[in-house]
Amino acid sequence: MKIAVIGAGNVGSALGTGWAKAGHTIVFGVRDVNKAPLKALCERIGATAAPPAEAARQGDVVVLALPWNVAENAVKSLGDLKDKVIIDSMNPLAMKDGALGLERGYTTSGAEAVASWLPGVKVVKTFNQVGAEMMMAGDRFPAPPVMFLAGDDDGAKSTVAQLVRELGFEALDAGALRQARLLEPFAMVWINQAILRGLGRDWAFGVIRV
Repeated sequence: MKIAVIGAGNVGSALGTGWAKAGHTIVFGVRDVNKAPLKALCERIGATAAPPAEAARQGDVVVLALPWNVAENAVKSLGDLKDKVIIDSMNPLAMKDGALGLERGYTTSGAEAVASWLPGVKVVKTFNQVGAEMMMAGDRFPAPPVMFLAGDDDGAKSTVAQLVRELGFEALDAGALRQARLLEPFAMVWINQAILRGLGRDWAFGVIRV
């Protein structure tokens, strides 16, 4: 499968690296394809880079891994991606009253905004619930950590669930895309514990069964 990763920051680099190791073809969508760190990353994992709209056209699956403050313009500039599977790994983070929080939530979500920016695509919300360091570290845990996903298209969710499992996570279906209204605030629990409460970044959520 060819996966277009829009953004090559910490999250995009981690996901691209993980899926390249799993045997997928990765193309990073970035504005400057000549940056030295990006070239080194592509050489290291056997990926390529292209302008965002071109990369998105190439991908069987398109992953959005952008800072929220630039997301709307960047996503809208990707063009017509009708019927493509879109993985939204972004959280709508913003500073509010001097603290990091969500720019929206509970009555709408960032994922639903993405769906409105890209009419006709199949958006699946996932990979927003841990830090970038853990996104390709699922197989390091004694049992697979959990990664929830939400979307309105069952076929798209099945495709994305397989990609989640390939990175060592248990994929649990949270339901329709509107459930991103829960998954985005859920990410704030990880952020609170990892960054504000001193737990550190080397952990993930899991499901313990009797």
